[in-house]
Amino acid sequence: MIPELKTLVAVSKFGTFSAAGDRIGLTQAAVSGQMKRLEEQVGVALFTRTGRSAVINAEGLRVLEQAKAIISMFDDLGKPAEHELAGHLRIGAIASVQSTLLARALVRFRARFPRHRLHIIPGISLNLLDQVDAGELDLAVVIKPSHGVPKELFWTPLVGEPYVLAVPLELGTKDWTSILQQEPFIRYERTSFGGRQVERFLKSQSFSVSESIEVDDLQAMFALVGKGLGVAILPISESNMPLPSGVRAIPLGENRLTREIGMVSKMRPDEAVSALADCLLEARG
Repeated sequence: MIPELKTLVAVSKFGTFSAAGDRIGLTQAAVSGQMKRLEEQVGVALFTRTGRSAVINAEGLRVLEQAKAIISMFDDLGKPAEHELAGHLRIGAIASVQSTLLARALVRFRARFPRHRLHIIPGISLNLLDQVDAGELDLAVVIKPSHGVPKELFWTPLVGEPYVLAVPLELGTKDWTSILQQEPFIRYERTSFGGRQVERFLKSQSFSVSESIEVDDLQAMFALVGKGLGVAILPISESNMPLPSGVRAIPLGENRLTREIGMVSKMRPDEAVSALADCLLEARG
């Protein structure tokens, strides 16, 4: 019936069977045949016919309005649901999860919300947390702060990443505490949540280190260690495995240190943010 309804709309728009047929690629006879079939299907006469002319009547005008609505609904059948048609998510993420955990989650999210525009904002956890709190980000994947998150925000843990002592391969198999006190120390930027964890850990061990470089980029830290510029306490994450050539990881023994990676959002997220949170949980592997 859809073709007949579309032809009815064309006849109404262009005035005659012949003119409508010219516009939609049908002969006048074909248009006439479709209109007769439509009248039989709906059970009323849609046109007042006089000789060779046919003028749409009152019943035809009533059916015409319904036809337009039916055609519109039919055309919408293959379209995404309304909540998928448009949207914009601002997602904060620390560097170590962007190409791994977050990337896998976004594949899942895109399948459900194909029309959403996504803006990935990099940064350190402290700044990203503040941006979520200020409403500048919808969700962020960050390191859990030691002091917890603001009560207005919702925290969901994702993965735990153990810290190790990264050393150049040529370094001997000394005890990690001896290496740490004897070799130049590459410090994890102390203004970041991860750097603060390392700072507290060093204080708990009651020994000093010889600082040489301070940096917040984990890949850069591994590269510096591989070049023989020092040793570093840093987390082992999916993004830095396997370890770069020239680097060996030494466990911290009983003095286990782990950073918790999780997501933070407002307490009442909208549907798209909730869906992304589910996708992140599914993508943990």
